[in-house]
Amino acid sequence: MSAATTRSRTPDRLCAEAVGLARTAAEETAAPGVVGEHVATVVEGDRVVTHLFECKEPGYRGWRWAVTVARASRAKVVTLDETVLLPGPDALLAPEWLPWSERLRPGDLGPGDLLPTEDDDPRLEPGAVVVPEAAAGSDDADAALSGAVDDTRLAGGRSGEDAPAPNSVRSEEWARLDAAREAAGNTDGPPPALPVTPSRGDIAEVAVELGLGRARVLSRYGLRDAADRWDLAFGAGTPMAQAAPANCGSCGFLTPLGGALGQAFGACANEFSPADGRLVSLAYGCGGHSEAAVMPRAAPMTPPVLDETRVDVFPLHTTESPDPT
Repeated sequence: MSAATTRSRTPDRLCAEAVGLARTAAEETAAPGVVGEHVATVVEGDRVVTHLFECKEPGYRGWRWAVTVARASRAKVVTLDETVLLPGPDALLAPEWLPWSERLRPGDLGPGDLLPTEDDDPRLEPGAVVVPEAAAGSDDADAALSGAVDDTRLAGGRSGEDAPAPNSVRSEEWARLDAAREAAGNTDGPPPALPVTPSRGDIAEVAVELGLGRARVLSRYGLRDAADRWDLAFGAGTPMAQAAPANCGSCGFLTPLGGALGQAFGACANEFSPADGRLVSLAYGCGGHSEAAVMPRAAPMTPPVLDETRVDVFPLHTTESPDPT
């Protein structure tokens, strides 16, 4: 390796002694009285030294003023290179930057805030398709209905008319009985023998599913009292709902309730909403509404016209011998 490419870790004597020049440069850059004692000297390369000074600026504990000085080859004058403020080993630093989508935490949403949802948010999926009567015969309507049929097939292999309700109280034996009776009415000849009436145990199971197996149930007064209490906490009169762009009745994160209370309440399933996991009024709303602001997909980045990240390497010393001619 040639002498031009080697670097000595021994500080240059003249650069190491230029503490006064470095301090003067730091005091000119910083505010008066914030440049402290000389801390260390760092060798950056051949005849290049950085002097570190303590920073007394409030809020910059552990930071250092770094002043780099250099000397040309065979020169006796030390010149100033740069002056910067750098963090030291025990400096107080800000946390690593995160995008807002990763920095957001449940409970951060306040009144008037809008939380955009991504176009392909995995927590949401297409719902039912409502086709107006005027557009029932159009191509767009047929495509929409076709997509809805595909969704129902994926969901359970049945259409909405054939599939039983999610909270159906009919037992399997009741279902078989109804199917047999329907088949008996659509066949020629005498009706076949029908199954026997469901046993008392099956009726008891239906009673339990209906809530009839309890000693006492919620009265009308109890229902109204609970509805008033829930509406007071998460209803249309709260500041969050009044500043919301839409109500929960049209939000994709709303989980409907069964029974009489399902006509006015549902459960919120948005983890960033202040009502997550709570019963909310259909008139309630917040900035986390699924359709409040949909984030478009990011467009792919095009390659730059000029590549400014490329480094052009130029030799400092030529290795070719001069032409004798």
